[in-house]
Amino acid sequence: MLDIVIAVILDFLIGDPYSFPHPVKLMGNIISVEDKFVRKIFKSKKGLKTAGFLIAFINIAMAFFLPFILLKSIRKYKIIYHIINTYLIYTCIAAKCLHKEAMKVYHAFDNGIDDAREKLSYIVGRDTKSLSKEEIIKADIETVAENTSDGVIAPLFYIFILGVPGGLMYKMVNTMDSMLGYMNEKYIDLGCFPARIDDVFNYIPARLSGILMCVSSIFKYDVVNGFKIMLRDRKNHKSPNSAYPEGAVAGLLNIQLGGSSYYFGKLVEKPTIGDKNKIIEKEDIKSTIDIMYRGELFLLFIYMIIGFM
Repeated sequence: MLDIVIAVILDFLIGDPYSFPHPVKLMGNIISVEDKFVRKIFKSKKGLKTAGFLIAFINIAMAFFLPFILLKSIRKYKIIYHIINTYLIYTCIAAKCLHKEAMKVYHAFDNGIDDAREKLSYIVGRDTKSLSKEEIIKADIETVAENTSDGVIAPLFYIFILGVPGGLMYKMVNTMDSMLGYMNEKYIDLGCFPARIDDVFNYIPARLSGILMCVSSIFKYDVVNGFKIMLRDRKNHKSPNSAYPEGAVAGLLNIQLGGSSYYFGKLVEKPTIGDKNKIIEKEDIKSTIDIMYRGELFLLFIYMIIGFM
């Protein structure tokens, strides 16, 4: 329990310095090599789907058992064990990183809308070159809301249940989805299984995230509307999971998210999430970050209560 608390504090204080060795960077490099390698062997749609399944199976097993074996082998060296365990937990959490990247967009508006579009392009998959100020803010909020589940609540959830191996296993699943899970011509076959597996792994954490975000926002945001929109619009997203945290934020802040966007030059029709009770504004980015931290701390509080029982 102490290792998790220290890891959360470390993430809050320093985030992910770019110079630090990071397991997720290694995962990304492995997946990139696998992507290029399997395309030399598998050419058909069926072959690429099979390759995607093999990549997912091998990577999940590797991400779980390598840290499991490592930590088991050094368990008798208490200090070293706790240092490594804490560090690996810390690398699974991305709250401060989300905070910093979202605020780069927030501050970029001071330099003009083009700079805000550029900063946003670093953290979203949609085309940003022609987005209005409102659309930029909306996309930034959606990214923080969705990744509150993917980058904060879900890793902690799996760490609570399965320890560091569970957290790193989840990060591998999420990294495979972010690199291979695109619904375009290049990845629709190879990324089929990684994307489906990511949906399964995020099923509980996404719903838990929405609940945590709402309950922890009592006395500050519109909690009743947060639950209402989360439940009402839970299917208004191509992902079976993303609308839960996005719906919670939309309801809590009384804003409307979602809607159609361009991805790789192609218009993707998407329903809206939430009601347009007020005009979305730049300060809503800060409020979404606040909601993210509230959800994280509330989950940690629940875990500590259970641990002391």
